[in-house]
Amino acid sequence: MKIIRAVFLGLLPLTVMAGADVPKASERPSVSVPPGYVVDAGDVLSISVWKDEGLDKQVLVRPDGGITFPLVGEVHAGGMTVDQIAAEITKRLSEYLSDPAVTVAVMTVNQKIYVVGKVIKPGEYVTPARVNVMQALAMAGGPAPFADTDDIKIIRNEHGTTVTFPFDYDAVSEGDNLEQNIVLNRGDVVVVP
Repeated sequence: MKIIRAVFLGLLPLTVMAGADVPKASERPSVSVPPGYVVDAGDVLSISVWKDEGLDKQVLVRPDGGITFPLVGEVHAGGMTVDQIAAEITKRLSEYLSDPAVTVAVMTVNQKIYVVGKVIKPGEYVTPARVNVMQALAMAGGPAPFADTDDIKIIRNEHGTTVTFPFDYDAVSEGDNLEQNIVLNRGDVVVVP
């Protein structure tokens, strides 16, 4: 069995190199983001131009918020919605193509959240998709012994204002007050006293 497995694993790269079907960027599933989602550094975008497969690209938003796209060059995508990015690329491509139809989708979300206080593994967590409070606590190993689990707070910065949300771990884990198990935004801090 080990020999067959080794032979199979050894041939796998040849299969891929020989032209096995690898999905194009436009065929890969995008992640679900809320309307008005603002793109940030580390996000991966799929950008496609209808009827022009040469302009079907996946791009990583750099730490400076920029992306590079053929014919267009540099676009500052950080802080923009996918609709705004599509409009900007459409505008710039209009110099080269007649009536380009540009689609922008978020393929991977690079979201940083923070879990601090009395948890097993406090710290910064980079998530490839949006997570709720229970999922964030699970990533942090769960509440530590002697944590005050009925007084957890989520701290969020909304348009320059700090907002806090209460979270009762015991109630939610028993199936009560499930509305407290909110989906976290980029930069949210979960504080476990």
